[in-house]
Amino acid sequence: MLDTDSRTAWQLFHLNWFAILGMGALLALGLASTGLSLEPVAFGATVAIATALLAVAYGHRMVKGKLANPKLVFSLGTIGQVILTCAIAGPLSYVAGKLNWPLEDQALLAIDRALGLDPEPIARYVNDHPWLAICLAHAYGLIKFPLLGIPVVLALTGRYVRLQLFMLAMSLALAVTITISAVVPAIGTYYGLNLPAAHLPEIDTAVYAGQLRDILALRDGSLHQLRLFSLSGIVSFPSFHAASAVLYMWALWPVRWLGGIATALSLSMIAATPVIGAHYIIDVAAGVALAAASIWAAKFYFGCRSAPRAAAATAPSTGLATLAQEH
Repeated sequence: MLDTDSRTAWQLFHLNWFAILGMGALLALGLASTGLSLEPVAFGATVAIATALLAVAYGHRMVKGKLANPKLVFSLGTIGQVILTCAIAGPLSYVAGKLNWPLEDQALLAIDRALGLDPEPIARYVNDHPWLAICLAHAYGLIKFPLLGIPVVLALTGRYVRLQLFMLAMSLALAVTITISAVVPAIGTYYGLNLPAAHLPEIDTAVYAGQLRDILALRDGSLHQLRLFSLSGIVSFPSFHAASAVLYMWALWPVRWLGGIATALSLSMIAATPVIGAHYIIDVAAGVALAAASIWAAKFYFGCRSAPRAAAATAPSTGLATLAQEH
């Protein structure tokens, strides 16, 4: 790890721990104050996997020193951070939901209709075209795979700084999403429309059903223990699905053989988000805007951090300012 790009990425890698540890601290405080608890086996196993990956990355870096392979360090290390982030963010969204602020479904539905984008006709159109409903159901599920694939792809292609900026932007987007969802809670379009999911049999409404079940259970106090692998995405506004799609497009865009494919799949994920019942159209717009702002904030921080060091560099072409422009 002798080149400037690797050294800078290593610094950013450690910066990303602040967001992870901050969310972890909030989760611990939230669990203690709300009476919720984490089922220990699933959470412990997940943390153990992440810890093992991080141990390999740090161990290799310590043993090899400057000769460490950055592809191994950043792929395994960032996957470990991603796993930890997801393990913390899921339960943290339930802690936020436990605050029981008034549901804002009618306000969000009113905004959609004011924009001329009533979600009910859209859902009925998709329901009337089963092939489209199947495609969108598969597209909505694409959120999982890039989370582990992006660290591998960007590390193998030597885009170490971009990988760490992606991780920073994702952490920022997650933190803001959970914070907003605490004060603007909502269940989803079918709830706001008072439209039973059974009236749309061709649409896979499992995500909406899980969201409806868990939000109501949080509010009536019947949900006490959070099982990591059984948690639903209970955040409606803003949509982290839409935010993720933008983050994935940005992260993979420079990879010539994959950027176009990632963009097409991410756009299909955005298109699917307001159909499955858990998100209003304004949720999608807010998620896209949040992702763009998070990417800008990550790059802005990187640029501010890089400028003083670049000014002292004797070779500007290899300085940090050049990296800031490239990433």
